[in-house]
Amino acid sequence: MKGEDLELGELLAAAEAAPPGESVEVVARDLQKRFGAERVSFLFVDLVGRRLVRLAAAGGDEADRTEPIDLRGSVYDSVLQSQRQHAEPDGQGGQRVITPVTNRGDCIGVLEVTLPTADDTVLRQVRDAAHALAYIIVTDRRFTDLYHLGRRTTETSLAAEIQHQLLPSAACCEADQFTLAGGLIPADDIGGDTYDYTLDGDTLHLSITDAMGHDTNSALLATLLVGALRRARRSGYNALNQAHHAHQALLSHSRGLATGQLLCVDLQTGRCELINAGHPWPLLLRDGTVEEVRLAVNLPFGVAAPISYRLQELQLRPRDRLVLLTDGMQERGAAAVDLASVVLDTRALHPREAVRSLTGAVLDACHGNLKDDATVLILDWHGNPRRPDGTRPGVNP
Repeated sequence: MKGEDLELGELLAAAEAAPPGESVEVVARDLQKRFGAERVSFLFVDLVGRRLVRLAAAGGDEADRTEPIDLRGSVYDSVLQSQRQHAEPDGQGGQRVITPVTNRGDCIGVLEVTLPTADDTVLRQVRDAAHALAYIIVTDRRFTDLYHLGRRTTETSLAAEIQHQLLPSAACCEADQFTLAGGLIPADDIGGDTYDYTLDGDTLHLSITDAMGHDTNSALLATLLVGALRRARRSGYNALNQAHHAHQALLSHSRGLATGQLLCVDLQTGRCELINAGHPWPLLLRDGTVEEVRLAVNLPFGVAAPISYRLQELQLRPRDRLVLLTDGMQERGAAAVDLASVVLDTRALHPREAVRSLTGAVLDACHGNLKDDATVLILDWHGNPRRPDGTRPGVNP
C-alpha cells in the first residue's frame, strides 16, 4: 500500500487542534489512514542517554509505556547513531520500521511503526512523518510535562529538577558553521554543573559552569549564576561583561563560588573570545592531535576580592573539535579515564555520540556512582561556507 503523499500542513493543523500531549496519536492516525499502520509508538531517549521509554499510541500495550529499554547495542541505538531508518520483517508478514525523530541534530527519540508493507515511497513518507513529529514535539513540550516525564527513568530529586531546568531545551544544535552537543551526568548528590548555548545574528555564545557545593544549595547557586549570565547575554554583552555580571550577582546575592568558562564565537571568522574563571582547561582536537588549551585562569565567580577578568582569544579552524568539561570529568574515579584518548578515538563520531562516549566512560569508571557532576560540551567548527577558507559541515578526519 503506497498511500497518499504526506500533507504537512494538514498534519500540523491536526496536531495543533489536538491536546499537546497527543502528538503521537495525531501521527499514528495519519499513518493508519495512509498506510494501514497496525502499531505506532514513540520512544524517548532518557536524561542519561542510556535507555528508551516507549509512549505507545494506536493500540500499543500499556506495559510498553513504563518499561525502559536498554539502548546500548540495540537496533534503536544503531538508528540514533546513524540517523538512518531501519526496516525489517516483523515475523507476522509485515514490516517493522524504526525512524529517528531528530530536530537540528537533537535526538528526541525514534518512531516505531508496524506496516503491512513498506516500499521506498512508504519508507520516505514515514521519514517525513518522523521529521514532522520532531517539530510537533518541540512545540508541544512547552505546554505539557508528558515529554519531560517520558525522559525520567529514575526518581528525580529537587536539586536535580532545578538543575535540569537550567539546561538548554535541546542538547544538540547543528548549523552550517558548527555542530555542538552537551551532556550532564548528575552525581548522586547534585554538584551544580550547567552548560548553556545560544545564537544571535553573528555570534555563538557558550558557557559551562560548576557551582560549588552539593544538593539544593549548589542547584540554587547555579540558578543565580545561569540567570545572571543569560540576563547579561540577552542585554547584548560580550564574554567579558557577562563574566563581570555573573561575578557581581554572586557577590550581591550569595556567599557561594562557581567556576566557569564563557565563549563567544564569531560565526563569520571562527574567532573565539574566552573567559576562564577558575575552570579546567578545554581540550582541542586539531589535525589528529588532542591538546589542552592552556588559558590564563582567573579567580572563580563570587570571590570576595578585586578581580579583573582577562579576555582571551582562540582562532578556530575548520575541522577543529573543542571539548569543554567540568572537574567531575577528571577527578576521583573519573581520573582513571584518559579523556584525550577518548576524544581522539571518537573523532569520527557526531558530537552527540562523542558526548555519550565521554560521559559513559566516566560513568563506567565510577561504577555508576558519581561523587561530582560530570559535564561535557563539544563544539565542532566547520567554518563559514561563504568564505574561501570555510568548509561545509562534516566530521573530523
